[in-house]
Amino acid sequence: GSAPRSRFHFAPGRGPDGAEPPNNWHAMFGGPAWSRTTGPDGTPGDWYLHLFTPEQPDLNWRDPVVGDEFERVLRFWLDRGVDGFRIDVAAGLFKHPELPDSDDPGADERARDAVNQLAWNQPEVHGVWRRWRAVCEEYTARDGHERLLVGEVSVPTAREHAEYVRPDELHQAFFFDLLSAPWDADAFRTTITEAIRDIAGTGSTVTWVLNNHDQVRTVTRYAGEPGVEGSGLGAARARAAALLMLALPGAAYVYQGEELGLPEVLDLPDEVLTDPIFRRTGSRKHVRDGCRVPLPWSGHASPFGFSQETAGVKPWLPQPEWFAEHATDRALADTRSFWHLYRDGLQLRRTLPQLGDGTLRWLDAPAQVLAIARGDGLICAVNFGTEPVPAPVPGTPLLASGPCPDGGPPAANAAWLAGVYPAAGPAAPEPTTP
Repeated sequence: GSAPRSRFHFAPGRGPDGAEPPNNWHAMFGGPAWSRTTGPDGTPGDWYLHLFTPEQPDLNWRDPVVGDEFERVLRFWLDRGVDGFRIDVAAGLFKHPELPDSDDPGADERARDAVNQLAWNQPEVHGVWRRWRAVCEEYTARDGHERLLVGEVSVPTAREHAEYVRPDELHQAFFFDLLSAPWDADAFRTTITEAIRDIAGTGSTVTWVLNNHDQVRTVTRYAGEPGVEGSGLGAARARAAALLMLALPGAAYVYQGEELGLPEVLDLPDEVLTDPIFRRTGSRKHVRDGCRVPLPWSGHASPFGFSQETAGVKPWLPQPEWFAEHATDRALADTRSFWHLYRDGLQLRRTLPQLGDGTLRWLDAPAQVLAIARGDGLICAVNFGTEPVPAPVPGTPLLASGPCPDGGPPAANAAWLAGVYPAAGPAAPEPTTP
């Protein structure tokens, strides 16, 4: 009966004595999305909603007190000079007001693969981001220094994604579709085309990512075919994908360790895993700890300079011995490393006007090759195939992900080239989603 109770989602249970959860929703990290409370006298009470873990009860954003409290939190940090906020689960604030059953009976088994649309992407969420944007604009008006709002937004289509980055909402929202795209020219082309048409077409910025804290790292993800895990193919593809991402108009985010070419750590023993997905399901299927192992900075043994080498002090996840091959000190000393590729690419991206927020044009190219023209006289060519291809234009590449003896990218390679454009190719296929 207390007022603060409305700040969360409490509901009576169903069935005899209210022993069943209020609806059939499942938590993203496994198990039911509801936990039952216990009264002071030990009597079972109502249930509360948690879309991730019981330790993270979902706030009820329909109570105005919640929005007011978050504005106070924003102002607290903005008054202390922060430059902005990265917003987790930015589409998952509001739930359907009636909390009905989901009509997806397989949601339990696919909780990490299929988002419950009754608890996600509700229209009221956009009012929150308009309010936050207004707060940031208020501070910007005082000193001319822009504060950034970047959201973790997972929604079904690029068109819905674009709604979150309208001029009065978030400045940026991570576009995750390249994270799930297979290593295939048509898949990348369709994904990029949809993003530019539906997001950049509204005047917003596409925010590209290839890696993040929830997904298998590209070096491992792109070498997923049987028998090629140790061949270096994944690393070559990851380097090529990096040059493609950095050649696209919009914002590019690099996940820690991506610039070192770190593969996924796949053999962490069960007893060291910290991911609540494993703790709640007992399954390693979606465990994310493999991309969260602390970075190797220097040396030849754990903790690789990540923490002080004091007796008994260990990183929260064990670093494998082979991390030494990817340590930052080695990367800096090797001009062929991922680190130098990213640094050179970022430097060119900053200095070449063609790599700004201008236009992108698809060029004619062989099958399994993508060629894009940026601005006036810069081409990025990516070979998704298994055979080398001729360069789209003659000359030495400005930057390449691997050796290009004839100017054109070999298999699983990318190159940036300067030159006169060839004829434009056909438009990317129209998306099949509405």
